[in-house]
Amino acid sequence: MTTATLPLKPITEDFKEAVAFALSQHEAARAFVAEVVEGGLRNVFLVGCGGSLTASYPVHFLLETRAGFPVFHMNSDEFNLRKPALLGEGSLVLVSSHTGTTKETVAAAHYAKSTGAKVAALTRDDDSPLAQAADIAFTYRSEDTVVAPKGVLFGQLAYALLEKTGVEGDYAAIRKAYEALPDALYTAQEEGEALAHTIATALADEPVTYVLSAGPNYGAGYGFTMCYLMEMQWKHGGSYHAGEFFHGAFEVVTEDQPVILFLGEDATRPMAERTRRFLDKYTRKAHYVDSRIFSLPGVPEELRGDITPIALDVFGTRLARHYESVRGHDLDKRRYMFQVEY
Repeated sequence: MTTATLPLKPITEDFKEAVAFALSQHEAARAFVAEVVEGGLRNVFLVGCGGSLTASYPVHFLLETRAGFPVFHMNSDEFNLRKPALLGEGSLVLVSSHTGTTKETVAAAHYAKSTGAKVAALTRDDDSPLAQAADIAFTYRSEDTVVAPKGVLFGQLAYALLEKTGVEGDYAAIRKAYEALPDALYTAQEEGEALAHTIATALADEPVTYVLSAGPNYGAGYGFTMCYLMEMQWKHGGSYHAGEFFHGAFEVVTEDQPVILFLGEDATRPMAERTRRFLDKYTRKAHYVDSRIFSLPGVPEELRGDITPIALDVFGTRLARHYESVRGHDLDKRRYMFQVEY
């Protein structure tokens, strides 16, 4: 039974500043992408580990559904060992690591460049090993605000790729929506506080929690499970695709099994709604994180599906803080990560 608690940490002080700094690199992203496209773009690879890999799920979905070129998404070490046959001249590799020191990701940048691919790094600082290994680095300069600016950096590159390769779209409207994100995502965190407290309080002592999500929101669910529940709270959790859930995993659901379901506003929402109908019927411990609770001022209705994956991912950071507070387990506490050789 949880008895220790910690004060709830506030929304990060530099949140709006970090997101705004990411937004300020919009023209640099467009110029870099224009150069890559003019040089003969053939494909795109999204490469990273942990939270830096989950951050690219929304743009993987975006590009796969709209782009005329193939897009690949994989763990850094698998990228290094798999040695994709299509990697080489004409490839653009977006590599991401918060610290810029993740050894597998730094190695991936070097390997990609050795094949003739262009490499862009998304990382905290422009003097990190990853930034130095890449052709260009897009940064956010914050230790505490990571998810939102990284989502913005990925998104700006993805929309530049779509625009520069001739995909039709209202890019002016998209840009306007992005410029609203410092305030919109801050407000979303405020709007989600009560829900985050409810979930953390209800599930603090549960032995196992399953987390479901789909489409561009899959990274939000997977990232919350692996990076926050398991890594930062030392709690058992499992993340499953809401569509795959009905092909095996749903057999573990009982009336006392906790499940968190993330629901977005994109084309895959029907999968999540089907899952919610099942959970409503078979467990009394289901909790729903529906992006419709976020007002997202400045984001037009028709573009919400493009923005809500970032909002859900940001909500996960606040939910983790509520777990930290309710359980008294500091998010920075580790057994193995950065503590031992691995």
